Amino acid sequence: MKSFAIDLLRGLTRRWRRQRRRQKVGRAYDMALEIASELRPGVRILDVGCGNGFIAHHLASLLHSKVVGLDVGNTTNARIDYVRYDGENFPMADGSFDVILLCYVLHHAVDARLVLKEVNRVLTSGGVVVIYEDIPRAGWDRLVCWSHSRRWQPRTGRCSFRLEAEWYQMFTADYEVVSERPLSRWRNFAHPVSRQRFVLRSKNAKAVEMPQVVGKVPADSPDEICIAA
Repeated sequence: MKSFAIDLLRGLTRRWRRQRRRQKVGRAYDMALEIASELRPGVRILDVGCGNGFIAHHLASLLHSKVVGLDVGNTTNARIDYVRYDGENFPMADGSFDVILLCYVLHHAVDARLVLKEVNRVLTSGGVVVIYEDIPRAGWDRLVCWSHSRRWQPRTGRCSFRLEAEWYQMFTADYEVVSERPLSRWRNFAHPVSRQRFVLRSKNAKAVEMPQVVGKVPADSPDEICIAA
């Protein structure tokens, strides 16, 4: 009887882990679809703070593009072109990427301004930066952000969440804000917080049309999509 109970527990644990993995992969695919809908195939993409790597993995397939994942961990779950860095200097050449992603990453950075400086350095002339951020707009949002910070503090330190105006002020030091839009807090029911999406272009870029961006997110793109936080 004891052996049966142990086997049952192990089986349930394996099933739970597989289900969690499926959720992560699915959420990353939803987010990759949204990002890919605005980009031209073949662009070179750098996913800063790529985490498990699933967004980068899906984008490489959707856009037939070179997508590099960058983070401070030793490895990723997805099979991607992954580069580990020291949390300060990107080990990439100047002007080597057309699109740079910062998906719910900047609030984890010890110095967000330093990250943005490095992003500006490796971005091509006319390239764009796509940023997703949690926004502590209302009391409920602040509670969710506080809880998130407590959970991540042992690994990355205390999170620095900002309101839209604060991010905007930081971005406009070196970037032009091409577009921004609020996102529903119900995109991920496990992490119900207000979100904002920014698209930036470096002020140092030449005044040329952005060939990477082909349009806005489709109007029928559902806000209920479970995008990973």
